[in-house]
Parts: sequence; C-alpha cells; structure tokens
Amino acid sequence: MSTRSADGPEDPIIEHRDQLVAPMQQGEKPASAWRIGTEHEKLVYCRKDFHAPSYDERCGIRDMLMALREYGWEPVEERGPDGKMRVIAMTGVDGAVSLEPAGQLELSGAPLENLHQTCAETGRHLEQVKAIGERCGVGFLGLGMWPDKTRDELPIMPKGRYEIMLRHMPRVGNLGLDMMLRTCTIQVNLDYSSEADMAKKFRTALALQPLATALFANSPFTEGKPNGFLSYRSHIWSDTDPHRTGMLPFVFEDGFGYERYVDYMLDVPMYFVYRDGRYLDASGLSFRDFLRGELSILPGEKPRQSDWWDHLSTAFPEVRLKSFLEMRGADGGPWSRICALPALWVGLLYDQNALDAAWDLVKDWTMEEREELRRTVPRLALDTPVPGGGTLRDVGREALRICRSGLIARARLNTSGDNETGFLETLDEIIASGKVPAQRLLDQYHGEWNGDITQVYKQSF
Repeated sequence: MSTRSADGPEDPIIEHRDQLVAPMQQGEKPASAWRIGTEHEKLVYCRKDFHAPSYDERCGIRDMLMALREYGWEPVEERGPDGKMRVIAMTGVDGAVSLEPAGQLELSGAPLENLHQTCAETGRHLEQVKAIGERCGVGFLGLGMWPDKTRDELPIMPKGRYEIMLRHMPRVGNLGLDMMLRTCTIQVNLDYSSEADMAKKFRTALALQPLATALFANSPFTEGKPNGFLSYRSHIWSDTDPHRTGMLPFVFEDGFGYERYVDYMLDVPMYFVYRDGRYLDASGLSFRDFLRGELSILPGEKPRQSDWWDHLSTAFPEVRLKSFLEMRGADGGPWSRICALPALWVGLLYDQNALDAAWDLVKDWTMEEREELRRTVPRLALDTPVPGGGTLRDVGREALRICRSGLIARARLNTSGDNETGFLETLDEIIASGKVPAQRLLDQYHGEWNGDITQVYKQSF
C-alpha cells in the first residue's frame, strides 16, 4: 500500500548503483536491535451463506476496516482507477491491517522484540476483528486457500496495483490469479547484522523453506473437493510467474550478497510505477531501461528511490530480501500456528549456534535436490523424501530440536518466567503424529463431514 507522492528531496532520483544496494545495507542491525515482524492473512466470509463479502456491501470489507477505528486504528486511503479515494488499510500501534486482492484481511504486525509480544499482538488483532465480525455476521477462516470458491465467485478489491497485476498474471502463468484471489499465508520478517549474516540466513531459510511448507500445509481443497495436494497454495506458486518466484539458485553460489540480489531484481520485469496518486501500468517493462531514462511509459524520466522500494516488493521467491528477510513458505492457519511460524524461524536464525547447526543440516544438498524437494512437498508434505535418505519429517524433528535450543539460548521470558519454546508445541504435535493440518482436514472431510465442504467453516478462528 502506498499513499506517497513520488517527488521531493526525501525521494531522490536514482543516479548510481549504490542507491540500489542501499535498502539492503540499511537493514543491517546489531543483534540487540533484531526484531520480529509477523504477517498473516485470513479469509473473510458471511456466516449466513458463506459468500466472500465485497468491498462496498453492508458489513463488507470497507466496513470491517473502518470499524477498527473504535480500537484506535486510522484509515489509509488510495485513489482508485475511477479517481475516487477509498480506504485500503488501517494503521495503528500493532502495524497495519490491509486487504489482499479478493478481500483477504491481513495484519502486517509491528517489529517486536520477542515471540510473547508477537502472539499477544496476534491475539489482540483476532479479538478485534472477531468482535466486529460478530456484530456484522462475518467470520474468518485460517486456511491456505479458499476451500470452495471459484475465481468468479470472489470480489475484487479497488486497489490500483491489483488491477494491473490481475491483467498481467494470465500472460506469465496459469495459476497467478489463484495466488492473488484464493490464497492466504503466514510470513515472518527477520533482521541480519551484516551482508555475510544475511547470506547465511538467506541460504539456510531457503533450503528449509519446504519444511515450513510441510508443517503448515493447510490447503487440500479446491472448489469443494480434495485437490490432490496438501499445500495447493504452495503448488500455485510453481505456475504463477517464473521470473519472480522459486528457490533462487544464485543464493547458494559463492560470493552471493547484496549486489547479486540487485542483479536478480533488475531482471525481474516491472509491474507498475506510482505517480501522482495513481499506479501506471508498467507490466513486463525493464527497470534497467527505467534507470537509463528509457521507460516507454515515462520517457526521459529516471526512477526515484521509492520506485525501487516498490519494485523490491514485486518479486515473490520462497525467501525475499528487502531491508529484512521474509519467510514465505507457509499456508495460512489459526492462532496457534500464527505464533508458531515466527517461533520456528527465530529459533533457527536468531542464535548463532542454532544457525550454524541449521545450515549444517542442509548445506550438502545439491541445487537439483533442493528443487526436487520444493516440487514434491506440496503433495507429500512431511512424507517427502530428502537427500541422503529418510523424509522431511526426520529433518523436521532435528530442525525443531535445533530451533528449541536457539529459543532457550535467547532466554526471552514472559512475566511468568516462561521462555519462547512453548510456541513450538503445535509443531511438535505435527512432527510426533506425522500428520500435517491438511491431512487432518481430509480425515474430517472423508469422515465426520461426509463430504460436506461447508463444515470447514466450523474451523473459524
């Protein structure tokens, strides 16, 4: 979301390559200043008939956003394609509440010091939206994908960048519209201290991202029937846009750092340029041409720093670098798993001994083996074979052991004296049983639900 104007001294024209590397360099922080930012999306439905509410209808997405004012949130507006100003997000002390293309509601949480704060933030948000939902007859689902809706049954939110992306997606992949309209995720954003620290965290997180996909697999239904996958949301990314998704082999190459990621981003085709309160369609154009003042839609004009920041947000690999690292492999889920995802990655990446052990766990895998793991995990989840023998469940068991040691070493305690390891309990249960969330949903579908997909709405937060 953006309401900025692309002009002024605070938004300088990009004149040299150092300005492209700057956002990543500016992200460097001492370990004492590392924070945890958690993002989670949820599906919104009307309890009466399970339809997905539109932006403008009574008790629709706009009304849901505006009702957050009673909790101290403030509206953020954007000028739509028709020239009208509309609320597209709310901001407050807990971050921002925004809307995804079909009205999925997202909390982009504030940068917090520990997981106790993260889970408390999540709890406040869910309590607020559930209270609003109770008054409006609206409910929320913590799933990775709409279990029953076709694309045509879903509304489109009035955001300029989404209009451009919805036009462009079918040109570059078969499932991009599903990604935009039908999926939900949980993500966590983490810091690094240096370029070398960033590179090691990036490699470790990228190699282990299929484990997060498996543990959080929660999208086994499409249009009311089992789809043959445990994380169909993850599969969707494999046919969305090959220019801006995937496992990024170059991250594992010697010498990887900020400069190499800049080169990658310069090769990612553009989506848009934001000017005078509007998004201009630049889909498929080259940021390299923009740097030379040769962008066809803005001839003679060079990009501003904000244009580069915008462009950094339009790549969708399994791990993404901006001024922090984003972990992007998990399906959406309920409260306990929203707290568990940051616990997994903080435990693995924020203690040096844990990070070293986690890298040792995956460093000998070849790029071909990593790619095969990525391809297989949406169907098989923890049963996916791993290099050297065994399954991803075995890797998960060891990764959780490492993670727990990392959280213990952090020694971030709540007022009761508990450390952060309690947030791993839901993942411990998944590893112990060998059943990921999607498999439990399928058991219910084939069992007590008797094939009635509407029973999934009883899984509300």
